[in-house]
Amino acid sequence: MLEVLSPVPGTATGLSGVPDPVFSQGMVGPGTAVDPERAPQTAVAPIAGTIVKLHPHAFVIAGADGKGVLVHLGIDTVDLKGEGFETLAAEGDTVEAGAPLVRWDPAEVEQGGRSPAVPVVALDAPKDTVLDTVESGAVEAGATALFAWR
Repeated sequence: MLEVLSPVPGTATGLSGVPDPVFSQGMVGPGTAVDPERAPQTAVAPIAGTIVKLHPHAFVIAGADGKGVLVHLGIDTVDLKGEGFETLAAEGDTVEAGAPLVRWDPAEVEQGGRSPAVPVVALDAPKDTVLDTVESGAVEAGATALFAWR
């Protein structure tokens, strides 16, 4: 069982609350989302593994068992072309859960007219393999489990 931790502090909302159908309809996989605290912060690795993709606004970490977890920092933030984000690691790095990966400011994302919602997705996972999904309540970065993946 793979425990997936929150990459950011805030409030769990569930994927259905994400203002993007790719995430809200679970097209890339099941998971949940976090409405992040509106303050400069560092997004952390939700699992231990290898960074297989690292963009300023999103990253994918593959665990030792090959399961990939996608974290997307805000909606339509790819359009920012990295502005307002600082990567702290590199693709190919091996990281522990809770390792700092990207600095960003959700308040700036929101002030720019975008949602700062942070989807956390079990990539290409069958829906019935994701258990105990947290869809409400306060979460702490690197400490609160958002879901378990069997």
